[in-house]
Amino acid sequence: MKLAALRIGEVAARTGVSIDAVRFYERKKLLPLAPRTEGGFRLFPPETIDRVHFIKQAQELGFSLDEIAELFTTWGVTECRQVRDLLRDKITILDEQMRRMKEFRRTLSRLLTACEHELKEHGRTAQCPVVDKICHCGNDKQTKTPRHQ
Repeated sequence: MKLAALRIGEVAARTGVSIDAVRFYERKKLLPLAPRTEGGFRLFPPETIDRVHFIKQAQELGFSLDEIAELFTTWGVTECRQVRDLLRDKITILDEQMRRMKEFRRTLSRLLTACEHELKEHGRTAQCPVVDKICHCGNDKQTKTPRHQ
C-alpha cells in the first residue's frame, strides 16, 4: 500500500516546523522539489517527515544547513568519506565547546561560592563579589557603600 502524499501544512504540523521552514528547506535543496497539484499545492512524499526530523536533529547538534545539504547531495564512497570527515570535525568542535563549558562551569562555581560566603558573612550588607569582580570595583570592603535590599 502506497502512503498518500502530504501537503506542506501536514509536513509542517507533523514535524513541528513552520510552513515557511519547509519552503526554505525546499529552496535550499534540503528537500526534493515537490510536485504540485493543478491547484498549485505542493505534494511531499511521506519520507519527507523523516528528512525534516533529520534536518532539525542535525541542526541541534551544530550542523549548518549547508553541511546538511552536503550530506544529502553526495553518494557512494565519497559520501562516506565526507560524512566521516564532517563528523570528525564536529566532534573536535564539540570537544572544544565542552572543554570551554567545563572551564566556565568551574568559574561559575567559584563565583557562587564567593557569593554564598559573602552573604553568610555580611547578610543584608553583603557586597556581591561577582558584580565587584565584573565591574573591577576593587576588593577593599571599607571603601564600599553598603547596598540595602
